[in-house]
Amino acid sequence: SRAGLLLQEKRSSLLHVCFCSVFYLPPQEDTQGPEASLYSKTLATMDSMLQTLVRSAGTLGILELQNILQLLLPFTNFQLAVVQERALARIASLANFITIYPLPQLCPCFAQATVLRHQCSKTHRFTMLGRLVGHLSLCCTCKDKGTCNEAAEALHHLHTFILQQRSRWPWLHDTGQLQLQEGWQMRQPWQLSPTSYASKIFLMFMKYLQPSDQADIIPMAIKSLRASSACSISMAAYMVDVLVADPAFQTGQVPNIVWAIYRNLPSIKAVVALNSLDRALLVLLGKHPREVVSSLLQCSPTCTHVAMAMWKVMLSKPQAVEKVLWELLSMLMNQSLRKTSTSTKDNPRILSLAAAGTISKILLQPTFLREVEAIFPQLFLALLFQVSFTTELTLQEVHIFWRKYQQDLLTPIRSAVQSMRLLLCGMGFESQVLAIEAQGGWDALLSTQTHLMGVRIVAREMMKTPRLLRSTIFCHLAELLSVEDPTWEMIAMVFLVEMLGCTDLNEELNRALEIFPTYLQSQCLGMPSLVLRGILGLTETPDTARKTLVLLPYVMEQLQGADSDASAVALPVLSNMLQLLEGRMPSLTALALADKLQPLFNDESETVRELSIRLFQKAMGLVVGAEKKKMKKEVWDSLLPLLFHLHDQDKRVAKASQEALCSAGRFLKWRQLVQLAETAQAFRISECLLARNRSRAKDYLHQSQPYLQSPQEPLRREAVRFI
Repeated sequence: SRAGLLLQEKRSSLLHVCFCSVFYLPPQEDTQGPEASLYSKTLATMDSMLQTLVRSAGTLGILELQNILQLLLPFTNFQLAVVQERALARIASLANFITIYPLPQLCPCFAQATVLRHQCSKTHRFTMLGRLVGHLSLCCTCKDKGTCNEAAEALHHLHTFILQQRSRWPWLHDTGQLQLQEGWQMRQPWQLSPTSYASKIFLMFMKYLQPSDQADIIPMAIKSLRASSACSISMAAYMVDVLVADPAFQTGQVPNIVWAIYRNLPSIKAVVALNSLDRALLVLLGKHPREVVSSLLQCSPTCTHVAMAMWKVMLSKPQAVEKVLWELLSMLMNQSLRKTSTSTKDNPRILSLAAAGTISKILLQPTFLREVEAIFPQLFLALLFQVSFTTELTLQEVHIFWRKYQQDLLTPIRSAVQSMRLLLCGMGFESQVLAIEAQGGWDALLSTQTHLMGVRIVAREMMKTPRLLRSTIFCHLAELLSVEDPTWEMIAMVFLVEMLGCTDLNEELNRALEIFPTYLQSQCLGMPSLVLRGILGLTETPDTARKTLVLLPYVMEQLQGADSDASAVALPVLSNMLQLLEGRMPSLTALALADKLQPLFNDESETVRELSIRLFQKAMGLVVGAEKKKMKKEVWDSLLPLLFHLHDQDKRVAKASQEALCSAGRFLKWRQLVQLAETAQAFRISECLLARNRSRAKDYLHQSQPYLQSPQEPLRREAVRFI
């Protein structure tokens, strides 16, 4: 045959046309006539051509054989029995041929159920053995006797070929080859029912199929559950049961099986077939829960009625419910793996959305509430994070779940909020749901502008739940925050800070104190000030105030940043902490603070200016002993900035500066400064400063220069006047 000279793609196309033109010819009623003889010769010529193609491929003979078989297999599923029989006869002829003609370079490892520890090229492997055996086994259940016989004949030759290959390796040699061959000859199709006969043959081959080959049969067997023949359905169900029970699936095989079930389920009606799929789902879930759950979410992100039927099967057993819920929870928390692709296969953002929608439908089933209760704290927080995450979705990602004209579907964010409400109601927290509604919390969650306010409202209402639940939620938040994740760390921290108001969580407080230093140094906008607000509340509570002192160094560091919001909260925190210190610590800390406070006198925030000046004044009163001498330098350095801020446009800052100048005069034992400060005689104070210590004139000049650039006109004018 000259077909061997053609490129593989063209050769395959020509073979397909050849098969169609011959297999679709009408059946020959007169088996002895000239037309029948010509047709028989045509088929014989086709067999010869196929064998020549395999032989002429040389070391690539196994690849050519598999290519031909791949083209023939679709014809074995054809509705016309004559087409099936003709295709199976060609397969049987090829199977017989390879028992006679050795295939060069073929590795016999394919005929061993256990995966051998060696590497062989794809060109040396019989990779489609599993699919071939599966198709032929199913064809043995056909009603047409000729089709059944041809399938059995093909399997017989294939079995002989496998035994031949095993005999090439001594450690694979079967001592019972002869008995097996004799046993095959004894079992004729007409002596057993088609299903029993096919089942025995299939089990005989199972010992030679590697796990990957077995897994390849399953999708084909699932598709065959749609057949009209009861025998074929029973055989396919048997194959699914046997194959799913044992093999160690490779990456990608479990999703293929789940997809096969999802695609074919609407067309499968037989009870035996449906029961087989139910068992398969439960077995797969038990061994590969993550792959099964993620695969079904990929099949149907919006949880169609077909997907829901599969979820109900997996949730029909208590132990399975727990696995499903934990895996869905894991998918919900997997929002942090951000990707730009909108494909459900590689975008955890979309799978997370799909998990939220699925949970919403599961929560409508009251039979699962006991299992849901076991993971309520984690599930509640995951759904809250999901709401936050959903506000950031791209338009393309939203369109996967919701279209403008699909009025029956909620938008993703409303769906996530609805899931939260269903969860709370299902767990008996209807009063919290209503209270959040009354305060506008649910609506606030829907908008990026008001989202954090909504989180605070939800947190405050959850503080009214039983202590054990509050404690569990608090500890879970602390555990989540122990690993930085920008996807949900702000939401988690907002919730945790609100929960610090629970007076009965003293024992759990240490968990929060351990993570606060990390988030005080966070680059996330607003995070340091949020944490500081939480610490401020703790310093104002007698039972928890002293515990916060471990955070003193980290809070002091906040004064050196450029975040005015953080400084505005850090200053009152430090003021409270100074009062809690004992022994020499107040004096030492006050001295350390003095140097950090002065740069804040000229901060853009009037709140920071006022609080920093007042804290400096407080620090002067706490320094004693040996530290007092060092503090004098800091006080001298503060006089000119305080003098300028007597003219601050904010009256509170001006008042704080006046009082601080009075305290500085007393600290320096400078009565004239105290008297002038009490009456706010700024010009005379400036003269007094120069007269008291002219050696500091250069320092004063240096301190004045930044005020020449002040946004406040009175301060610029005073700086010019002083210079």
